[in-house]
Amino acid sequence: MTEETVPAPDPGPPDPLAPWPDTVRWQRVSRDLIWVELLRLAIGMAVPLVGLAAGWALTGHGLFGVGLVAVLLLGGWRVVAIVRAVGAWGYAERSDDLLVRHGLLVRRLSIVPYSRMQFVDVSAGPLERAFDLATVQLHTAAAASDARVPGLRPAEAARLRDRLTALGEDRAEGL
Repeated sequence: MTEETVPAPDPGPPDPLAPWPDTVRWQRVSRDLIWVELLRLAIGMAVPLVGLAAGWALTGHGLFGVGLVAVLLLGGWRVVAIVRAVGAWGYAERSDDLLVRHGLLVRRLSIVPYSRMQFVDVSAGPLERAFDLATVQLHTAAAASDARVPGLRPAEAARLRDRLTALGEDRAEGL
């Protein structure tokens, strides 16, 4: 009895959104970003929910009830999307550039060369500060190429800002 060798299936073309899978060490953002985004969602949904509930209570018209259910279903779908979207955020530092990935339905990979960075912002709104988080925003000459990394602890945001600034100055074109 002889063994027959079966060729391995062709893996197909590489995924353009997952380059350098063996050489890139992706850093994830804090899972606390989920709570920040959920609170933003709750605040944004409060007005429509209260308005629809008040309209339904005052008039008893069924369309207000249908609208209320629709907003609640949309909110439930958005909760699931937020949890998954936070898991999709990541960044990787390489010797010449920073990679930032995010997105579920439309995946996005931004590669920002250190030499093209003009300045780096670190920001934290009231909700982010309440959860001890910050966002690093990278600015380049082309506004469309700006990248941001939300959900970082302030110490990590400051470290990343300082590293990006130093690397940009070393390249003498950017910062």
